[in-house]
Amino acid sequence: MKSANRQHKTTAALKLLFLLAAASAHTASAELVLSAFTGKIDGNGARLDKRLVQHWDDVATTVSWQAELAAGELEVVVSQAAEAGSAGNLYEVEIAGTKLPGTVRDTGSYENYQEVTLGTIRVATAGKQRIIVRPLKKGDRGVMNLRSVLLRGPASEGAHQILPPQPGCYFPKKAYVPEALPVFSQVKDRLPEPILPSHPEWQAMYWKCWELAFSHLRAPQPGSPLVSNWLDEAFSPNIFQWDTCFMMMFARYGHAEFPAIQSLDNFYALQRPSGFICREYDEAGGGEIHFGHDGGLNDPTGWKNTINPPIFAWAETENYKVTGDKSRFAAILPVLEKYVEWLNRDGDPGDLDVDRSGRKSKGTPHGLYWNTPLGSGLDNTPKPTENGCGWVDMSCQMVMQYNDIATIARELGQLEKAKAALAEAKAISDRINRWCWDEKDGFYYDVDAAGKKFRKKTACGFWPMIAGVASKQQAARLVEHLKDPKEFNRPFLFPTLSADEKEYRADGGYWLGGVWAPSNYVIIKGLERYGHEAFAAEATEKYLAAMNEVFKKTGTVWENYAPESMNPGNPARGDFVGWTGCGPIALYIENVLGFRPDGARRTLHWNLRLAEPHGIKRLRFGSVSADLFHDGKETVTTRSNEPFTLTEGGKNHAIPAGEHTLRIPLAGGR
Repeated sequence: MKSANRQHKTTAALKLLFLLAAASAHTASAELVLSAFTGKIDGNGARLDKRLVQHWDDVATTVSWQAELAAGELEVVVSQAAEAGSAGNLYEVEIAGTKLPGTVRDTGSYENYQEVTLGTIRVATAGKQRIIVRPLKKGDRGVMNLRSVLLRGPASEGAHQILPPQPGCYFPKKAYVPEALPVFSQVKDRLPEPILPSHPEWQAMYWKCWELAFSHLRAPQPGSPLVSNWLDEAFSPNIFQWDTCFMMMFARYGHAEFPAIQSLDNFYALQRPSGFICREYDEAGGGEIHFGHDGGLNDPTGWKNTINPPIFAWAETENYKVTGDKSRFAAILPVLEKYVEWLNRDGDPGDLDVDRSGRKSKGTPHGLYWNTPLGSGLDNTPKPTENGCGWVDMSCQMVMQYNDIATIARELGQLEKAKAALAEAKAISDRINRWCWDEKDGFYYDVDAAGKKFRKKTACGFWPMIAGVASKQQAARLVEHLKDPKEFNRPFLFPTLSADEKEYRADGGYWLGGVWAPSNYVIIKGLERYGHEAFAAEATEKYLAAMNEVFKKTGTVWENYAPESMNPGNPARGDFVGWTGCGPIALYIENVLGFRPDGARRTLHWNLRLAEPHGIKRLRFGSVSADLFHDGKETVTTRSNEPFTLTEGGKNHAIPAGEHTLRIPLAGGR
């Protein structure tokens, strides 16, 4: 028996083969083959791996199918594999109330399958029947490996399997259509090019990030259930949900050369019928990765670590702002609705049924949402983990998800659906402010099951700004913490844990003060949302300057950084793009140079703040490709393929196609 520590391969990995299973129901020889990969595993003591039921270590776990059978006799044949350690294990096959006993045979190895005939039963009445393989007794090794159950005889004449809903059933794209992957050297001259002569070193870091990103493009391999090319995090043979979502924040600026948003297709295509989407999948087979607290795959409670921050809808709408392309919205809305439906179910970490148990804290007065540190990606951040806790960041992410679903629904003309989503967002926001805000400290804290505050100042406490949950007054209090050198305003800002917390580490310690692109992007976008533009720009420049010091020493960008020195964090991976591209690409374009595209409306918002020459070439938003340059005084020069609207300082400027010059004096600059 293969070890239970092997990765869990889901039925999603081979969903196209469901069609083959259905076809096998109508063979001329009156046989019905019930393949392992179309069966339902009830329990946590077995795994589907390479189309086979393996790692069957629990006699309480069964495998079952449903089929329409005719009346008459059936010969039952089990295709099984086992080594000597499993030989002699007992099981039964139950059909129409009749049970046939079976004994596991030694086939020489767990890869060598043989057909074992159990006997014949009689189906008295035609109709829907459940076929169950049930272990009865086993020794120290697993029950057996199971490939299929074959039903042969008159009762299989015209019979067919009733297939369950398939993974990815809410997403229309079912198969990969091969597409060539672009090469950086061939597309560099078509990517946006920032202009800031005073910081040539930032240009080098900018291009390094794009070079790494294009080197990390991947295509599904033969046999993989992935349906689209994707931008990979490039440190693992798995795809990661929230890494991918954050990579969209910078990759959208290269959408004309590679539509990175399609990277999310692979998660949608593996979504369970319940709505559950795993945080991590095996690229080769599409298997869900369920890590337990020990970091292994053998913890039956590992499912609770499989939920990442729910930010798919945010990634989709942010991509839309640049591309102006809403053609994905009709396809993804059912996926997102089913996902939020699952997340909104009551969840208890002790419930092992992932399809039943969501992420809303069960039986609590606050009714907020929870996660685990490993599930959230904040591996060792001090967070409450007991049953019934409520997390500020997870709850704010639910607010964002509902708001962004409302945007998608509105763009599709589904106004009632948009209204309902906004109402849900408002209700969660109210609960966050009631339970998590501390007026004395001016900070948002996680809470336990009773609503008592978990008083640790982490970067998670700033999510209410980007989510729009905080009032202007509350946001101003949060800014005080960000500016305080005793807390978050460290030499390499912003640390994920306040410097005055006892767990804080000067080397970062991963999430014990490490400086991470996702949290910095969220904080800076939150500052921007509440009108703290000057501080957002100042923070971005300080962040990029610190990153550049490390870049000069190492020649690359890193997964995270140390908050107290110009060094990579401890630990940290190099060549990490990855979400680290959010700073040198997205924040550089948006918060240093001040460009905010609106591709759907052919509009470019420009926060002109630099009293020096600056601009950008080949900025694509919607169908517009534009060059813009400000001389640092009062003259703006534009060149574009199509007319567009430029907004600055509350004024709209109609920009014609071709080259154009206009006068925009700086209201104030640095």
